[in-house]
Amino acid sequence: MKPNRIMAAFLTCLMFLGFSYEDASAESTWTSKCSSYGEIKPNQNLTFQHINCLLTNAALESNIPPEVVKAVASTENGRWKQFDENGQPIISEDNGIGLMQITNQSNYNQEKLKYDINYNIQAGVEILSKMYQRADLPKITGAGREVIENWYFPVMAYNGTKPVNSPLYQSSGLKNLEAYQEKVFALVEKDSYLNSTKLGQFPFNTADFEYDPNNTGNIGFKKKEYSLTDQVNASVYQFQKGDKVLVTADNVKLRLQPGTSSIQKTLAKNTTLIIEGQFLFDQSLTSVNQFVWYPVKTEDQKFVGYISSAYMKKKPAPPVKVMWGKTELKVGQIGKVTILSNTNLVKMESNGSLTTVRPLKKGDEYRVYSYKSNHGGLYGVGGGSYVQKSTKIKYETPSKSKLALLK
Repeated sequence: MKPNRIMAAFLTCLMFLGFSYEDASAESTWTSKCSSYGEIKPNQNLTFQHINCLLTNAALESNIPPEVVKAVASTENGRWKQFDENGQPIISEDNGIGLMQITNQSNYNQEKLKYDINYNIQAGVEILSKMYQRADLPKITGAGREVIENWYFPVMAYNGTKPVNSPLYQSSGLKNLEAYQEKVFALVEKDSYLNSTKLGQFPFNTADFEYDPNNTGNIGFKKKEYSLTDQVNASVYQFQKGDKVLVTADNVKLRLQPGTSSIQKTLAKNTTLIIEGQFLFDQSLTSVNQFVWYPVKTEDQKFVGYISSAYMKKKPAPPVKVMWGKTELKVGQIGKVTILSNTNLVKMESNGSLTTVRPLKKGDEYRVYSYKSNHGGLYGVGGGSYVQKSTKIKYETPSKSKLALLK
């Protein structure tokens, strides 16, 4: 048979199975990265690290934090199994199929969901990605797909935006720890971070959600954007060679190999390390660790080894000075005064009168942090001192572009 006919026959077969050519190409891209684990045999479960590899690469292919995909898989199927002890597909009481427990998804080939673990994973990842794209679900202001906390509501929707998954109990306002997404995020902390990192918390209010707790109708989301005061966490799977990272706990082991043996050195919290290459999976096929291992070197380059991704975060870039004229713009600053002709720095006494602190010279600039309207106007320049509003000074406020740089 000629090559073009072979391809035509192959595509026809895929279409018959309900699997498009585009889907097949997408799947083969990430599954090929796990080929070193060997051939997938019919009706046989894979090793934990083989599935770890598949889940990781399927997530990365779809621009989803692997920490999230793995926690969803663990919540749905804690054993990470596709088949039971008799080699039959695992199907739950509510007809959830396989590893990712795909339920009520008629647009996917049901037989392939049962017997093809790659197809099952691909379906789960696609469904989760579609949940992220839903316009009715809230997001974190300024956060993208790489931020783990920004998947809180898409993860909820994977299971269902039903009253049972409300972030708060409507009657008491207490946090609903039994909600599906709360269980998933607890597993992210436990399995991907080994409890060394806490995820940021949403400032929920019962007024954010509208639903009847006595029926199964979907939750209405009244608030569509949240700003978190806690630090949010980007996926650790995006580190590149040369990136600097910080160790997030004390007594973390730098290993000679990507596994839990052969200790090279013990590291203290906040030690700076430099990424040396791409992450690797645990060398032990019997390992049930969900994290990966990064090759790193210490900043002084005296030690080289592997560290668990559970104990690292990207090192923040040093703050950049934002200059505004002669002075540096600071957080909390509302403006500046420029001295046009000689005047005085003053302070306010307890009786409300002003006394001179010292003279100010033409051309000097001072940061302004507050303003008082008494005495014709007083610009607070810090330390309880003021510059009086007059024709001897010029007051300016920082531009939006300057403030953006400061942030």
